[in-house]
Amino acid sequence: MGFLPSSSKIRSCPSTYRYRKNTYLFIYYLIQFCGHSWIFANMTVRFFSFGEDSMVDTFYAIGLVMRLCQSLSLLELLHIYVGIEPSRLLPRFLQLTERIIILFVVITSQEEVQEKYVVCVLFIFWNLLDMVRYTYSMLSVIGIAYAVLTWLSQTLWMPIYPLCVLAEAFAIYQSLPYFESFGTYSTKLPFDLAIYFPYVLKLYLMMLFIGKWLFCLVSAFFLCFLVSAAIYLSRQVCKHGRDRKGSLA
Repeated sequence: MGFLPSSSKIRSCPSTYRYRKNTYLFIYYLIQFCGHSWIFANMTVRFFSFGEDSMVDTFYAIGLVMRLCQSLSLLELLHIYVGIEPSRLLPRFLQLTERIIILFVVITSQEEVQEKYVVCVLFIFWNLLDMVRYTYSMLSVIGIAYAVLTWLSQTLWMPIYPLCVLAEAFAIYQSLPYFESFGTYSTKLPFDLAIYFPYVLKLYLMMLFIGKWLFCLVSAFFLCFLVSAAIYLSRQVCKHGRDRKGSLA
């Protein structure tokens, strides 16, 4: 019948969708990789050129690009929701929320915090993780895999993430006096109620540390499991080798 699509068109639809999805994801990952690589290269060149003085005005030099990259990363929630990116929604949502709060609420709103060394350190940690992650994702889309890159993408976050949490907590701690002095985001509500934003930051700081300790406990358990599994497998291999030699003798 004339109104029904041909079988060749039906077969071509999945491949066309896959091609468009991979093209879009490759372009997105490429943009993110270029943005974070530029930030990391800019910070590195400035540090070797100006030394510790470059850390003071890190935010003024790369803050705009960092905000653009982090804002663009909100698209990843949509990617996961519609199913074009194979990741879990809740962990990515928590990670992006954490970064948006630190970058836009804590750092961007307080010029005095922007000059702290911790901002430079935090940006270095973020960009190290993102450069590896987006490089791995970009190459995976086009079917290219490197063992070293795969290993980095799966293990680098283990030592870096606790350091990120410590840097974020220290940034919040250094911002508290300025939020208390200027009253930023603190507001009065009807019926003699008020929102005192430093208390909100202290509550969030406590949540960060609770999450960090839970992460450390899970990581320690996982590491112990891997070590135990490796010891067990090595013993089984040795036992199998001895049994084989005995049977041959």
